Amino acid sequence: MTIKDIGPEPQSFDLEQATLANTNYRSVAWSGKYLQLTLMSIPVGEDIGLEAHPETDQFLRLDAGRGRVQMGSAKDRLDFDQEVEDGWAVFVPAGTWHNITNTGDEPMQLYAVYAPVHHAPGKIHATSADAESDEESGNDEPPTWSVQPTHHPADKHA
Repeated sequence: MTIKDIGPEPQSFDLEQATLANTNYRSVAWSGKYLQLTLMSIPVGEDIGLEAHPETDQFLRLDAGRGRVQMGSAKDRLDFDQEVEDGWAVFVPAGTWHNITNTGDEPMQLYAVYAPVHHAPGKIHATSADAESDEESGNDEPPTWSVQPTHHPADKHA
């Protein structure tokens, strides 16, 4: 199943099927004016990467695999620690340091909803290294038609 990000237009698709079919680290599936949906596939033993988004709340849901969620108020104070698996949801408040590590024996398939929009519409990153490179070079910016905070502090990565 191929999903095309059509921007802030009405869209409908089988989200679980799209999530399970996604083999890329991150694929932006839908970008609205205020929020965004990405599909993610995390290889065995790898993680999303410890980060904090000062102005972005996130909702993540696992559709396959197992993992470990760690969150906290500082990158060296991850006092929330939870094992998760297929069907689990993770809620990340803005400003919270967080990471999800694949602890299973198959790719961890999940989707994430960001508010506000965080990535370029339709952006596909095959690997986490590709995503990091695009973010550092400025090739993964939210669209100009999305609503962003007036004060936009940079995301933090460990």
